[in-house]
Amino acid sequence: MDHMASEVRRYDVPPSPPPDEGYWAALLEEAELAMGGLPQQAKDDALAEDEMFSPPYSDDLDAYEARSFGTLADWEQVEQVNHSDTTVNLKVVGYNRGGLLVEWGTLHGFVPASQLVGFPIEHDNPANRREALSEYVGKMLHLRVIELDRVQSRLILSERAAEVPPGTRDDLLSTLKPGDRLSGTVTNLCHFGVFVDLGGVEGLIHISELSWGRVRHPSDVLQRGREVQVYVLEVAPDEGRVALSLKRLQPDPWKTVEERYQIGQTIEGEVTHVVDFGAFVCVEAGLEGLIHISELAEGHFLHPYNVVKEGDTVQARILHIDGKARRLGLSLRR
Repeated sequence: MDHMASEVRRYDVPPSPPPDEGYWAALLEEAELAMGGLPQQAKDDALAEDEMFSPPYSDDLDAYEARSFGTLADWEQVEQVNHSDTTVNLKVVGYNRGGLLVEWGTLHGFVPASQLVGFPIEHDNPANRREALSEYVGKMLHLRVIELDRVQSRLILSERAAEVPPGTRDDLLSTLKPGDRLSGTVTNLCHFGVFVDLGGVEGLIHISELSWGRVRHPSDVLQRGREVQVYVLEVAPDEGRVALSLKRLQPDPWKTVEERYQIGQTIEGEVTHVVDFGAFVCVEAGLEGLIHISELAEGHFLHPYNVVKEGDTVQARILHIDGKARRLGLSLRR
């Protein structure tokens, strides 16, 4: 997609705050698998040891760590290529759960799975994912450097970024500003968010920026290949990072909640979550109220599950409204 064709409009509003979790927290969650260990999410998933590194490094991780730092000459070459915004062809020498390991002289770079062309980042199961990544080993990839940190010995590359002409990324990054609204194409969906091609640069919509309401998984909101309008939250040209939002294009329902609802009013909603202390009810998109356990029913009961279940439609009475604190108290009691 030609970035010059992207529609960009300015809005006379203060820049929105960055997402709750920044771009790095998302993209580098994959990279950390190769650059220093498992992230907490991977630990929580109890990954098998063979998901950490494929041959040839599984038998000699010490040698891999030693070579990761590389020589001064190779780092200078990488910096020159990065500065000139040119591409390189590198051989895939290994893989892990997050992506591919490539060899650049004495250095090892990492290509996140989200930066591979045509790779379905979400597979049915980890075994399918490992098998798909293992097929890249021994192949040459056409890549562009998207992140370089010599101090941290971090080298991250992208196959997607290598598809655009030299200078395209810099031109687009220099023109984008917080508050811009432009069109892009969804390229990948991950558990932490959605990658969108803006025409030479990929931005990230963190899952917290997809909707004012709860989102179980990004695929519930967007699909790969879809054209989408996005709002620019933050741009870091030097790092090539663009944080995007989908929900900022829609009004925040909490800002006008006190104007549209009144205490004592009876509303209809769907139970979305049942927890030990009560149940959450979706009143409208992005607006959830809480029925505290003390307001679920008259008399005694063992657990909120004994009164309501997820998916139930209920008629609830509004007890209190606090738009600033984003709280809506509800009751099922008479």
